Amino acid sequence: MNYQHIKNRLGAKDIIVLDGGTGTELQRRGAQMDTAAWCGPASLTNSALLTEIHLDYINAGADVITANTYASSRLMLTGAGFGDRVEEINTIAVEAALRARDLAPAGRKVVVAGSLSHMVPVAQGTAVVNQAKTPPLNQISDAFHELAQVLKKAGVDHIMLEMMYEPTRVPLVLEAALATGLPVWFGLSARRTADGRVVAFHAFDDLPLEEITKFIPKTGVDVAGVMHTSAEIVGESLKTIRKTFSGPLSAYPDGGYFEMPDWRFVDVIEPPRLETFFNEWTSLGAQVIGGCCGLTVEHVDAAQRVALANR
Repeated sequence: MNYQHIKNRLGAKDIIVLDGGTGTELQRRGAQMDTAAWCGPASLTNSALLTEIHLDYINAGADVITANTYASSRLMLTGAGFGDRVEEINTIAVEAALRARDLAPAGRKVVVAGSLSHMVPVAQGTAVVNQAKTPPLNQISDAFHELAQVLKKAGVDHIMLEMMYEPTRVPLVLEAALATGLPVWFGLSARRTADGRVVAFHAFDDLPLEEITKFIPKTGVDVAGVMHTSAEIVGESLKTIRKTFSGPLSAYPDGGYFEMPDWRFVDVIEPPRLETFFNEWTSLGAQVIGGCCGLTVEHVDAAQRVALANR
């Protein structure tokens, strides 16, 4: 199986190339973002475009492509009027990625990750959680389990926990991912405070990263790392993860910023500069490198150059 091939490569200390942004690339190529659920509902009417995006990343060197399921739990889709179409929307997203995998050049062993976040409704025009629309934890947990099982049924190779930063929701989404029996990767997000400290991405509290890394289990997670985070603080964040996690690390930063429902492609890091960071992160133990929101095929090209140079 393709995932076992990737796991063997990780065990051999190879560098694995991840894709770039999926939802933001949909927006960049003209797909309409939903005012309540961001990129999730776009899968319904952009299946062919999703396959094109995934295949472009594969052709740029990506070994792992990520289905457009980050914002597609019932928690997000209900507010957009799609609460009765959770399985349909997520299955379409996964199938679009699977088609791209099947179209990969001969000999390429590409895996499809199901993105599973702990995203809850976000206030219009901001990147801040709308606490008034955040449901109780039991409903949040149910939604995570539902989406995780849909991803498994649809055929993803592994679950990618993305943007872990909120300490009451992290254990719930981790439990849902592990319950599938699929391989799990854990990605946290960080930010820098006004006084220069690197903390969890949490908007309402300057939470030490250690409060999130403590949730990474000793077994059951194949890769842990930093994603959707400014490149300037990824290295320091990786060092924090390494204090408690001895396995392969991942690093895939973002570029720009979010104002629901749109990504703002502002001050996106240039690929040559990102390539310099990739070299720094691989020296710190990062074996999975790529991009998150705002980053494109050109950034995956940079990751591929670093991977080839390390072989």
